[in-house]
Order: sequence, then C-alpha cells, then structure tokens
Amino acid sequence: MSQEIRNLEPKALWNKFADLNAVPRPSKKEERVIEFMKNFGNNLGLETFEDEIRNVIIRKPATTGMENRKPIVMQGHLDMVHQKNNDTIFDFDTQGIDMFVDGDWVRARGTTLGADNGLGVATIMAILESKDIPHPAIEALFTIDEETGMTGALNLKGGILQGQILLNLDTEEDDEIDIGCAGGVDVTATRSYNEEATPDGSVGYAITVRGLNGGHSGMDIHKGLGNANKIMNRLLFDAFENFGLQIAEINGGSLRNAIPRESVAIVIVASMYDEAYVFDMQEIINDIKTEFRTTEPNLTIEIVPCELPTKVMDLGVQEGLLRSIYAAHNGVYRMSADMEDLVETSNNIARVIVKEGEISIQNLTRSSVETSKMDLANGLRAAYELFGCEVTFGGSYPGWTPNIKSEILDVLTAIYEKQNGEKAKVVACHAGLECGILGTNYPNMDMISFGPTIHGAHSPDERASISSSQKFWKFVLEILANVPENK
Repeated sequence: MSQEIRNLEPKALWNKFADLNAVPRPSKKEERVIEFMKNFGNNLGLETFEDEIRNVIIRKPATTGMENRKPIVMQGHLDMVHQKNNDTIFDFDTQGIDMFVDGDWVRARGTTLGADNGLGVATIMAILESKDIPHPAIEALFTIDEETGMTGALNLKGGILQGQILLNLDTEEDDEIDIGCAGGVDVTATRSYNEEATPDGSVGYAITVRGLNGGHSGMDIHKGLGNANKIMNRLLFDAFENFGLQIAEINGGSLRNAIPRESVAIVIVASMYDEAYVFDMQEIINDIKTEFRTTEPNLTIEIVPCELPTKVMDLGVQEGLLRSIYAAHNGVYRMSADMEDLVETSNNIARVIVKEGEISIQNLTRSSVETSKMDLANGLRAAYELFGCEVTFGGSYPGWTPNIKSEILDVLTAIYEKQNGEKAKVVACHAGLECGILGTNYPNMDMISFGPTIHGAHSPDERASISSSQKFWKFVLEILANVPENK
C-alpha cells in the first residue's frame, strides 16, 4: 500500500481508508472485514456487537457538552463491488486494493477502488477513534452485503438502534444531499435447452465485445453507455437471420448492479457463408462503433476463428433467446415527473449465460415508484416467458420516499451554504441506498444521505476526489457539532 495515500489530508480519513482497503471484503464474503471492524471497536473500548445477520454496531457516548443532542446513527456498508480489467491479475478474495494518487484522484490499479462505500466507512471509523471532535451519542452501523442484495439492511430488526437521526454516507457527488432513492428487484430468467451436434461443413468463431466503460447500473444508466449483452445480441441476431449462425456459448456481463462491459460468444456458421459472414459483421461493427463513438470511444468488437465446438443450441430455442433479449427493455424506462432530471425507472440486462444446455438472464430493475418498478419487471417477465423461460423476482427492496420537511435536512442545507457560498442540490438518486429499507423498521428516524465525490463506481475506473474528501470531512465535522437538541 502506497504511503502517499496515508499522507493525504485529512489523514484521519485516508489512514482508515487505507486500513480498510487492506482487508478483502467482497459481498457475501465479509467474514474478514466483520472481524476487522469488531476488533477496531473493541480496541477502542467501545460497545461493539453483531446482530443476527452480522451487521456490526459500535456505540460511542456523546462528548462533553453534547449529551443533550439527539443521538445519531452513522451508517455505511462494509462490502464492495469487485470488478477488474480483463488483463489485470488480481484475487479479490486474498489481496488488498492497490491504490495510487493520480492528480486530484485516488485510483486502484486495474480494479475497483472500494471508495463505494469505503470512504463512508472510513469516515465513521475516524470519528469513533477521535478524541477531540465534538459529537452527540453515536451508533455506528456497518451493514453487510449492500451491493448484492441489501441483505444487512433488510434483516436489521427494529429495536436495535436507539438513534433518532441517520446519516448515510453513501452518495457520490459532494454538492448533493439525498433525500430519496430507488428500490429494486432482480428479474432472473432461466430455462434448459437441447444441444445438437455441430453440423458438418461448419466453421467456428469467437465474438468478443469489450472496452466499454461499464459503471453503476443506477447512477450511470442515463448516460447512453453501451451494454455488452445488448451489443452482442445484436450481432448474433443479424448473423442468425442472414447466415444461420448457431450459438455454442455466451458469457456476458458480471455483476447485477454493474453495466456489462464485456461479452464473449462462441458460434458457428456454415463454411459456405464464411467470407460473406465476416464481411457483413464488419459493416455492423462499424455501424455500432459509429453509434457509440462519443460515449464509448474504446469499444472493441472482434470476430476471430476458433476451434469448432462440438455442440450448439437447438435453433428454435436460440431464435426465442435472441428475440427475447432484443425485446427486453434495457436502460431508462421512465423519467420522474416530479423531480427534474431524475430517472424514475430503469433496467440493466446484467448477465447472460448460455452453456451446456442452460440459459440464465439476470436483470436488475430499479424505480423510485413501486408500481412502476413492477410494471417494468412484468414487461421483462413477459418477454422472457414468451420463449419458455421460468422467470423469478428476487431481492426486492423498497425505495426511500423524500421528506422535504426533514429537520436534519434543514441543518445540512444551512451548513453547506455557509461553508461553500452556494446552495446544495437536494436530490433523490437512482441508486439503491439503504435508507428506504432501514426506514421500514425505523419509520420515525430522520434520514439523510451525502458523501464525497466518487466517479466510476462499480467499474475499474472508480476514483475518489482528494479535494472533495477534504470538503466532505469539514462538512461532517460541522454537522456533528450542530445536531439538534433532544427536546
């Protein structure tokens, strides 16, 4: 770990981030970071415990003179999204993140950085460790598995937390204060298919789509970025209709909450169409690259000869697969009519796997309106069921309804304007914050979300602004000093 990270200001924040990033913490494999956090709290002599689902809670009493302020919950999630570049050799299960400074940014070498939500967690750790920062009574809530199912928040029982105000430190633009977010549901389509022997007189090809930006499937869904699964399907559909292409395998995308950056397919065509197929595909590739030249300048599509596969998909099922993915909505479905520039409802076709007689298509549908979320989810279900898939809805979680009369919102907006000479943007976001879920068991808790500027979350281009972290730290300290009295 580079010492240059630990020398950044504020050192209290960056040192805790460096400590945290030395601990592997993939979603659903948080055992090591849970023990790390429990040891951290116990070594400070603070009340530290796990709940039944393994969220970690650490309590710190109010500093002298702050005992009459409302008790607060400072909250972040322990897990991080694991994405790496195709040519990066890295084991997320055993290695700490390799960070470096690039101008005003902290980055990781070829992987996600973990600033989402590591900077929020590190901020809370620095406050817990501090001896000279005024603050009311604090409950630090470190949830698990936020990125792949919100498991920690969904299973946090009522009655455990005593705080009246929740500060969620998991947003990614330092001039925004979030008061609402989208809910989500996983839509997964599966079915079996018969494999057939590869016909005589065939040639094999490997099609690779790569070089896309990827990114957060909520926060970046409106940017017109390419989806590797949709692009691959377009290539396969055209070649199937014109040259009778048959599919042996598809492996597209990675995580449900990341816009897919890469897809690989193994296919065959009749040798009599070989030259015509390659020529036609090159024209389509040129068209696609032209369409995405602004948003995806590094897009690469390659079609190269490969070893002939021994088996391919049944043609009837293949046609249904390609038509259903073409029909399935990807991207923004509806913009909010109530908040300017807010995506209300969207879908990300996140993962497409076709191999050895099994098909799996994984989608993440988001919306700040529950009925709109289910409307789109049902539309996806219809598209996939039309070709015989079994479709399941899972991991559903609610959105967070904005409260413009929030007392803590008034505190934050006043402090922000005083510190920065301009008003903060009070927004709702199209990401899945845990506030809406936590509010189901703590309906009277006043909640707010804010954070430092982080770009490229959920992709290897993830980076955290150093100057923004300084602005954010100053903001946090002033908030803690001005929490309302407990009347």
